[in-house]
Amino acid sequence: MSQLLHVMATLTDPHFRVPADGPVPAFTPSLPSNVSTPIQTILAWTAGLGLAGAVLGGLIGWALVAVGHNTERAPLAARGKQSILWSLIGAGGIGLTASLVMAFYGLAKGQ
Repeated sequence: MSQLLHVMATLTDPHFRVPADGPVPAFTPSLPSNVSTPIQTILAWTAGLGLAGAVLGGLIGWALVAVGHNTERAPLAARGKQSILWSLIGAGGIGLTASLVMAFYGLAKGQ
């Protein structure tokens, strides 16, 4: 409560002046160019390898479903179906995370 009273007393003080550019100074965040390019490369490779792994996991899942149904092994087919589902979820998560990180870096660069 005392902080609120202190702020109110400061703002109502007749000698208090707000700077010309406002109470918060103008600032444009930016990443140094020697940091931005390697990080974009690392993120692109990571996302690409992760998506390739998700596709490979989905293909293996479809193979498990086919083998499980043809040999009448229900647990194998069920695991294949779970593999397909988790591959899709993983690919979506990788794509979303990579996009969000690149978007935040784009915001920091002022694009």
